[in-house]
Amino acid sequence: MTDKKLTTNRVPNLSKQDVETGYFSVTALDNVFKANMAKLTGGISPAGLLSLYFTWVSHLALSPGKQASLAEKMCRKAFRLSKSSPSMMQKDSLPCIDPLPQDKRFSDPSWQQWPYNYIYQNFLLTQQWWHNATTDIDGLSKADERSISFIARQMLDRYSPSNIPLLNPEVIQKTKNEGGANLISGFKNYLEDMDRHLAGELPAGASHYVPGESVAITEGKVVFRNHLIELIQYTPVTDKVYPEPILFVPAWIMKYYILDLSAHNSMVKYLVENGHTVFMISWLNPTTQDRDLDMESYREEGVMAAIDEVSTIFPQQKIHAAGYCLGGTLLSIAAATMAREGDNRLKSMTHFATQVDFSEAGELMIFTNESEVSYLEKMMWDQGVLDGSQMAGAFQILHSNDLIWSRMVHHYLLGEPESMNDLMAWNTDLTRMPYKMHSQYLRKLFLNNELASGQYLVKNKPIAIRDIHVPIFSVGTEKDHVAPWRSVYKLHLQSDSEAVTFVLTSGGHNAGIVSEPGHKHRHYRISTEYDSDCYTDPDSWMVENEIREGSWWPQWKEWLKEHSGELVKVQPIGKSICDAPGVYIHQK
Repeated sequence: MTDKKLTTNRVPNLSKQDVETGYFSVTALDNVFKANMAKLTGGISPAGLLSLYFTWVSHLALSPGKQASLAEKMCRKAFRLSKSSPSMMQKDSLPCIDPLPQDKRFSDPSWQQWPYNYIYQNFLLTQQWWHNATTDIDGLSKADERSISFIARQMLDRYSPSNIPLLNPEVIQKTKNEGGANLISGFKNYLEDMDRHLAGELPAGASHYVPGESVAITEGKVVFRNHLIELIQYTPVTDKVYPEPILFVPAWIMKYYILDLSAHNSMVKYLVENGHTVFMISWLNPTTQDRDLDMESYREEGVMAAIDEVSTIFPQQKIHAAGYCLGGTLLSIAAATMAREGDNRLKSMTHFATQVDFSEAGELMIFTNESEVSYLEKMMWDQGVLDGSQMAGAFQILHSNDLIWSRMVHHYLLGEPESMNDLMAWNTDLTRMPYKMHSQYLRKLFLNNELASGQYLVKNKPIAIRDIHVPIFSVGTEKDHVAPWRSVYKLHLQSDSEAVTFVLTSGGHNAGIVSEPGHKHRHYRISTEYDSDCYTDPDSWMVENEIREGSWWPQWKEWLKEHSGELVKVQPIGKSICDAPGVYIHQK
């Protein structure tokens, strides 16, 4: 059975003759073939890769100057390495090339001994040469350049000497010391991982972090439920609270309890203990039956349903709304629609690692072009959803050194047990996304960037972020590959708010947000831009704002206080459906 909307949107002028000649049967065959092929390729389009390869080769072939430059670089790197080779045999020799700061593969002192220092420096020089070979090619677009450079880097990382037992001195030394026991332990680890994967079980140690038992334990009640969300209201713990409630809109691609992890790093607990009334959306984990839920469903039955319920419980108060990642994007769509309709129930808006302009959305754009999106749509059309493991695979590729190869070396070659903490366990608690919603999200936001260009339609009318005038607090993280902070910073160009407070914090997409007070080695920058100020580009902003040590959470707490009324007597939770964390969070 074909999806009529999927097949006809490629041919808006479908004729009677097309139908009579079996157009729908042909398209159904294409859909089925590509859907099954996508399951084998992890959703990556072979046609897209081939097209990208030939684009790169053809432009390089037409650039004799670039070819000559690459030949010269190859000779200079070979001479550089051979010149340094004799000194490498000596103790404490200086390397001819250093790894990038974030590359920890060769940080162990054993890599500085001959011949391993020669091996890894040869690899780094080769990697550097391939970066030159895939960038700065005349006629090659920046998007294609990023993609082909990324692919080349992934292929090289696969064959890094750190991943090869006979070339890795750490593995060799440990094997000698333990008589091969590390390899036996590593093989056992591999078999256990395979058993868990085939049985659909969580990784080792993740079962110790169960929502409602060891994580997501802040007390509260589910006060509203529909097909798409549960709304949790958390129990106040102070005698008085600020009058305006806080509503969290987490991303639907993850479970909400990243904002309510353990007792020591729960943002929800932190806010409740500081006098705030907190509400949280817990999203349904959709199945094939939910395939037709779309972006409008998530706006109306998700964000707006939650706002309506909070307004019913606190009818006289405006709401501090906070969105995380895609939840922040969806919140922005809802807030812009509310502004257009004259709905002024929001008091402020907070973004955590949220993009509203996807023109520079980082390395995820590598997987977001017409070929990839169309190919992925076929797989989602067949399944009805995008499975969480398929999405997780894309994120793992972005961090392959840390999430794939480093883990393989330590877990399988060195035979070390895998460590697990609450954030890592949360990251394994995967969710699915409905076919229709995810297709619209990829096309409307990533591929066409409709929200930033004023072409995103709600109820057949365009909305714009500039219509949102409430104060905004936006957080970007320095090492974010999902929502790069310079992309998050583009909110300054889209917003017409009276004031935008921007925070740049250390850490990545998740660890930068879960950055509780007392967490070691944390820092941040912060400033507020008012509507009368001139625009400052992100690099200049970073230079102008000094680093502050510690967590950014207290800054947000003070900002919320400044935009809230005087403390009032606590209003106890009235009606409830069940205790927090609810039912939807346990859906697998």
